[in-house]
Amino acid sequence: MIIYIASDHRGFQLKEALKNFLKANGYTVEDLGNSRLDKEDDYPDFAAKVAKIISEDYYNERRGIVLCGSGVGVDIVVNKFPRVRSVLAISPDQASVSRNDDDTNVLSLAADFMEEEKVKKIVSVWLQTPFAGEAKNKRRLDKIAEIEKTINI
Repeated sequence: MIIYIASDHRGFQLKEALKNFLKANGYTVEDLGNSRLDKEDDYPDFAAKVAKIISEDYYNERRGIVLCGSGVGVDIVVNKFPRVRSVLAISPDQASVSRNDDDTNVLSLAADFMEEEKVKKIVSVWLQTPFAGEAKNKRRLDKIAEIEKTINI
């Protein structure tokens, strides 16, 4: 599985720690920025890179992780893209349910409000939880896909 990861300056330190954690756990990680700590960078630039890849190649085993200070900004950006379903997870249980029920493919994280060890647990649970694929959940995802078709972005 390929994990695409990106952050602005507020998420940079946590992103770097997560990259090492993911690689140590056997994941292929592609860092889409920022490649250096730049206090003047903007989260939309990096979140959009991750979302574009997931949106265009959603059917493969690819996932995205995006970080900013609150997590809200990156979550808003990535959810603008068709076929991207992001969760702004604050607990392992929420991450699990988002995968099980909603087949989320991007994880948004709030670097300013969570400790590294908790984030690692959230990421692990999110990556290891499969989509259950129950009929009601598939029906709901199909409805989301229909809504996406009617939006002119």
